[in-house]
Amino acid sequence: MPDLEKPLWTAEAIASAVGGKLEGPDADVGGLTYNSREIQSGDLFLALKGARDGHEFAQAAFEAGAVVALVEHPVEGGAYVVVPDTLKGLEALGAAARDRSAAKRGAVTGSVGKTSVTQAIKAGLDLAGRSHASIKSYNNHIGVPLTLSRMPADTERAVFEIGMNHPGEIGPLSQQVRPHAACVTTVGPVHIEAFADGEAGVAREKGAIFEGLVEGGVAVINGDNAYAEIVKQAARDAGAVLKVFGTGEDADARLLSFDADPEGATVVAEIEGQRHAYRLAQSGVHWGLNSLCVILMLRALDVSLETAFEALADFAPLAGRGETRCVAHKGGHFTLIDESYNANPLSMKAGFISLGARPVAHGGKRVVVLTDMLELGDHSRALHEGLSESLIANKIDVVHAAGPQMRLLYDILPSAMRGQWRETAAELAGIATDLVSPDDIVMVKGSNGSRAAIVAKALAELDGAAE
Repeated sequence: MPDLEKPLWTAEAIASAVGGKLEGPDADVGGLTYNSREIQSGDLFLALKGARDGHEFAQAAFEAGAVVALVEHPVEGGAYVVVPDTLKGLEALGAAARDRSAAKRGAVTGSVGKTSVTQAIKAGLDLAGRSHASIKSYNNHIGVPLTLSRMPADTERAVFEIGMNHPGEIGPLSQQVRPHAACVTTVGPVHIEAFADGEAGVAREKGAIFEGLVEGGVAVINGDNAYAEIVKQAARDAGAVLKVFGTGEDADARLLSFDADPEGATVVAEIEGQRHAYRLAQSGVHWGLNSLCVILMLRALDVSLETAFEALADFAPLAGRGETRCVAHKGGHFTLIDESYNANPLSMKAGFISLGARPVAHGGKRVVVLTDMLELGDHSRALHEGLSESLIANKIDVVHAAGPQMRLLYDILPSAMRGQWRETAAELAGIATDLVSPDDIVMVKGSNGSRAAIVAKALAELDGAAE
């Protein structure tokens, strides 16, 4: 934990870090945000420009307890520091936070799993000492410098999530973090519409995370991914020390077996030349490789294997990312697996594999509720229709779907697998009680923008409802 007697910043220190002048009294600063509705007493308010100009909310921020604002022109209501560009000022503050700390820093990207892997790494860092990490999915041009700026000076280890929507975003964010270790969880057709050369372009963009590595930094790479060589070359170009996880004999962390059960899973792996068995609180099959990625990152940040195993044993699925619950319904119970936070072809297929591996009680069915995957561009039809093979191979019994893209999949499925289809997730949520029966295992998965979460919420709210 940080030293609570020391402020995160002072107003004068902020002015020095961003190259501005404090107008008003110095004050201790305990936090910072650009959202005036999130202001806590003693915060710095960042007047960033987006859909709305943050300067319009400075007065409200001061009234809520902000003690200083970072602005591009003078404002009324409290102390402020003027800079030419508030986003550049935030980046400078983040760099100052990084440079004043001796923390070992990790960075995480990937087409699938980066938020969960980041938070699993954080769980290990928490056990090892004073730690800091990204919250939510703060992984873009605002979230990364904001997370850096919030890092206490006495932090020992930190981990940062780095994302992208378009080419050229990851490298500059990694250079802000300057990580000692960085990983690419996997590469797949996510944000593929922004890349003329498809997944190979995505792989090169993900590999740009190694551009910011400190000298002698560690690059952790998924050796089982089809684009591993592109990512490895990016690591070599950056002068990184390569550490590979996967199922191949040459992997530094090699998955030997993954056995799921109702409480999670047991993994057997060869790590650092030794065979180990350890427990996970996760039962999704993709967590076999994810856990090895977490372990290699923790080891690169000077966390012991024993601590890594302890963290993984307690790290439960995040909301919307595999969270599982038992729901009372129609005189019995069904199992709800909420994977509604986001979706792409890789995570869809991983979910189907995990669902297919789960035993089902007599009379129960394996059911998926799917909403459209987004940002797939011209590849959308093929990638939606391409899910059918995995659904069939993993013995999914019933597919309910919503959205025009999922209709493409729904129409080519065997008739026995077709459940309900509706134009929108809201319409599907409205018939939630008809989608499931006692003893079913139901997975809900789709993109945020196609609102899979409202279907998951409707299914969860069936719990104990009067019939």
